[in-house]
Amino acid sequence: MAKKKYRFNPETLNYEQHGVSLKERLTRFMAYFTSSLAFAIVLVLFIINHYETPRTKAVARENQRLLTQIKLMQKDLTDIEKVLDDIQQRDDNIYRVIFETDPIPSTIRKAGFGGVNKYAHLENLSNSELVIEAARKLDIVAKQAYIQSKSYDEVMKLALDKEKMLASIPAIQPVSNVDLKRTASGWGFRIHPIYKIRKFHYGIDFTAPVGTDVYATGDGVVTEVTSSRVGYGNYIMIDHGFGYATLYAHLHKFNVRVGQKVKRGEVIGFVGNTGTSTSPHLHYEVHRNGQAVNPANFFYMDLTPAEYERMIAISSNMGQSFD
Repeated sequence: MAKKKYRFNPETLNYEQHGVSLKERLTRFMAYFTSSLAFAIVLVLFIINHYETPRTKAVARENQRLLTQIKLMQKDLTDIEKVLDDIQQRDDNIYRVIFETDPIPSTIRKAGFGGVNKYAHLENLSNSELVIEAARKLDIVAKQAYIQSKSYDEVMKLALDKEKMLASIPAIQPVSNVDLKRTASGWGFRIHPIYKIRKFHYGIDFTAPVGTDVYATGDGVVTEVTSSRVGYGNYIMIDHGFGYATLYAHLHKFNVRVGQKVKRGEVIGFVGNTGTSTSPHLHYEVHRNGQAVNPANFFYMDLTPAEYERMIAISSNMGQSFD
């Protein structure tokens, strides 16, 4: 049974029985509740900070596994980058050299990785530097792999055209010259036979009797059949494609017409002594991308290394050209 409480009343000078009011009860309850809640919060925080729950331990283990996987992924991406770089080197320095095409510029291979920060949404994550670095490497590898894939598509097309290309590139001597006695004057500075001045000779002269067969040195299309009394005289131009063209000058007669397709070894004309020429011979030039190049470099189907050296020596001994 609850004890009764009395309080002295100064007005009546008597002790009067006193009960606890509802307000006092609520005040006491709130005080007890607040203090208990504060104690509980402190206790929970203490436990959280000093003791791991099974769920917390599981989350920590999962985070550690993810962190380890990201590190392994970074290592794998680094290895893939090395392999991809090797593939790119082979593409630029082997395959594209074989097919005589320009390598892909590094500005294209490495393009598209700067500018706007596309990883800003990852910066607030824990271990953000590791995650962003892995994401960046993945983007780089993906972009370079795409470019390399397109490059191989182009190389495949070049490979399919290789047979046609090999048949088109000038690769034989334009006149029958097994004994190499028909090489008169080669590439380089020579004394002009008429003007008697030192002038660069952009071709090779092959001495031969008038009427000797002249052969197309590669597959192509005849673009010019011109008759003239000066300069090259009667001459033929053949476009071989792939940047190559050949010129056959001082001819006696033609055996082709403009627009005609010719095959390597086909007779296109006959040696003559027309134009600015001092004796019967064929003046032969090879052009690559519009520029004259040394024709001697394109006789690889006719000559052995020893024969090539002999031909160069013979053509170099002649101090004067025939045209």
